[in-house]
Amino acid sequence: MKDLMKTLLFVPFFAFLLFTSCQDEVVEITPPNDSEALVANSELTKLISATSIKDGSADNIIDRASCLSVELPVTVIVNGLEVTIDSKEDFKVIEAIFNEFEDDEDHLDIVFPITIVLSNHSEIVIENRDALEDLIQECKGENEPDDDIECIDFKYPISFSVYNANFEIIDVITIESDRQLYHFIKRVKEGEVFASLNFPVTMVLSDGSAVVVNNNQELQQVIHDAKEACDEDDDNDYGDDDFTKERLDNLLMSCPWVVYEFKRNEDNLNDKYREYVIAFKEDNVVKVRARGGDMLTGTWSTRVTERGALIKLEFDTLVDFTLEWFVYDLEPGKIKLYQAGGNRIILKKNCDIVVDYTKERIKNYLQECLWRIVRLSVDGVDNEKDYIGTPLKFFENNVVKLRVNGEFVEGTYEIGVRNNGFVLQIILEGRPNLKLEWFITFLEPGLIKLENATNRMVLQRHCPNVDDDLNYVDNVLIDSEWEVALYEDGDVNKTEEFHMYTIDFLESGWIKVTDPNNGIIDGSWLAYRNEGLFLAMHFGIEAPFDALNHRWRIKEISENRIELKDYSATGTIERILVLEKKV
Repeated sequence: MKDLMKTLLFVPFFAFLLFTSCQDEVVEITPPNDSEALVANSELTKLISATSIKDGSADNIIDRASCLSVELPVTVIVNGLEVTIDSKEDFKVIEAIFNEFEDDEDHLDIVFPITIVLSNHSEIVIENRDALEDLIQECKGENEPDDDIECIDFKYPISFSVYNANFEIIDVITIESDRQLYHFIKRVKEGEVFASLNFPVTMVLSDGSAVVVNNNQELQQVIHDAKEACDEDDDNDYGDDDFTKERLDNLLMSCPWVVYEFKRNEDNLNDKYREYVIAFKEDNVVKVRARGGDMLTGTWSTRVTERGALIKLEFDTLVDFTLEWFVYDLEPGKIKLYQAGGNRIILKKNCDIVVDYTKERIKNYLQECLWRIVRLSVDGVDNEKDYIGTPLKFFENNVVKLRVNGEFVEGTYEIGVRNNGFVLQIILEGRPNLKLEWFITFLEPGLIKLENATNRMVLQRHCPNVDDDLNYVDNVLIDSEWEVALYEDGDVNKTEEFHMYTIDFLESGWIKVTDPNNGIIDGSWLAYRNEGLFLAMHFGIEAPFDALNHRWRIKEISENRIELKDYSATGTIERILVLEKKV
């Protein structure tokens, strides 16, 4: 606390008057300790400031300066072609024009006036090239170390508590952007405010991963460790195509890559190659796993030129991939390749995929958890509604069970090996649409895709008792009996159709519905997560509950009330179902 008193001695007198005049605004009295307060010249304060500096490297292909940015839209003349740049995506147009010919001299002119955003987030209008060059001279050179930290960012919003001379909170400042953070920390550095950051705070790394920090010490360490953890791409071109060969090779070999988009000679081949998996191996061996499970082997090599990095792929049979591709763009977890003549590949990194999987590995994978049938199309007819709330469970000794109305229907399964990949065969009595030989076309944690001829099936993993939110949903459902308090189908209120029915969710996955005459309607249920919480219910053809066969999104849930909604593909609410605890 003595250190804090020393810090306060440097607060300007006018700021002291400002703070003491705000006593009526005190929200809470919480004396900060030494580890919470931001000291004007501390290492942490400097690091926070550095993360908030405006990074100007993204548009270096236009202004050739990493400490300033050109405000969009802007018009440029690229090798004689006039181009209007409306967004960062349009930088790729400039790059494509530059890379169209290898033996020409690239030239870009800016149509003035333009607005420039400086590293301190201030804006200035520039009328001509000479004025721009004067600003550029104040920047560090290409790839020279600078003050801004680009490899880590705050996930906004964040907030700061502001204190007066008596260590009382007089305000809580919410920060929504780098610009706001820069100007607030500037006030801290200049001694105008005395503040502490409110934790926890989430930091986002350059690869898209997130780190939660809970105090100043953790924050300082995380920012410090991330300072040099990525290429800040402060060169004067567009995109991160300035790799060394070693770095590019290591990136390619770090994980498998999934084909997201494929175009060859202007032909869109997404239907043919999407979800193919590419694995770059040692000794310049590359393996491509087709959707049907075929494994194709070829060679790969890289080289780095003045025009950027290139990846050369060669296959005996996979001719569409065989080409030397430019690294067109690189984002966290994504590589974009192109070559003149309308050739383009977008690859997405997926470290969870196992390329060289075996029969035993597939079996072990299937046996980990339950699997929901989220899609089942047979001969063009969708059958997945028959499997709402009825997950599959794969056991040892080739036993598979389907949970229906709380009871298991037992069958068998087999993993087979064919010339063109692995297959899954399922035999369940009374389920002919599952009794097919399914090629395993995609396999990763949480997702299995199967297909054959005109049939497709998608399985999604469901592991009970590992999600606190789902555990809460399960406990609420199981602990009480329920009744339909509201059922609206569009503009029609149909609640009366469910009057006097009692709904009982049992732990086994059975929904026991008792009608007013003490009859029983059987159903299946499963609460699961899929970009939100859902409650899947299936009652067969028994009216009126057959209308509730659906995967409902859980909008609100408490011990006494559950609100479920059915959304259309456009996001509009089509149906509302409210269950209330029966007393």
